[in-house]
Amino acid sequence: MIPHLVPIAVKPDDIDFMGHVNNASYLTWVQDAVIDHWRALAPAEAVAAHLWVALKHEITYRRPTFLNDPVIAHVILEKVQGARAFYETIIKRGEEVLAEVKSSWCCLDAETLRPARLARELVEKFLPSAAE
Repeated sequence: MIPHLVPIAVKPDDIDFMGHVNNASYLTWVQDAVIDHWRALAPAEAVAAHLWVALKHEITYRRPTFLNDPVIAHVILEKVQGARAFYETIIKRGEEVLAEVKSSWCCLDAETLRPARLARELVEKFLPSAAE
């Protein structure tokens, strides 16, 4: 699987009292990267009709991240099951893994805000590796 790459700008607000990126910033980065992946792959009408909310994140921190580090999120959609999508996002500085994040997401209908199963054709056409 080819990952979807999302550059991340480490900002001064991301830095905690210990001089490296605060854990909460990783969650923001993962959320932004996963949403970027969806918007990059899905057609505009699907993006407009669906919202994604995070259900769970499991983060393994490997190395600290610092201000001005050249960081890239490598987003991989592992599978879609019903209204849920399962992602792996690897945060890297060059080839060095900084954090690995497993997350699950729920697709919502943008009008009703109720869970919505993506059409199989959409999953197969735009997210071929994720078809059930």
